[in-house]
Amino acid sequence: MDKYYSYTDFLKAVGHYQHANESEKLLNEIYLDLFLNSMQRLQRIDQLKDLIDRALDERDKEAFLAYTAELNELQETQELEDAQEAVN
Repeated sequence: MDKYYSYTDFLKAVGHYQHANESEKLLNEIYLDLFLNSMQRLQRIDQLKDLIDRALDERDKEAFLAYTAELNELQETQELEDAQEAVN
């Protein structure tokens, strides 16, 4: 779901563009993609928490396990992203 962008990748891509405006466009697209992915992930985390509550209320063990597995994966991704932002 998430793309990984590094500064090195950006510099390589910038080398392929002759105009600064095109490089700025690329950088803006990268930041927009990262932002939208983060918002989508946070929204899904909230949705999964509601689904987990519902699965617990309904005593649906299979749904509970599926939702918690997905939630754990998304939270790990979010923690990695947060740690990377702290470094930058």
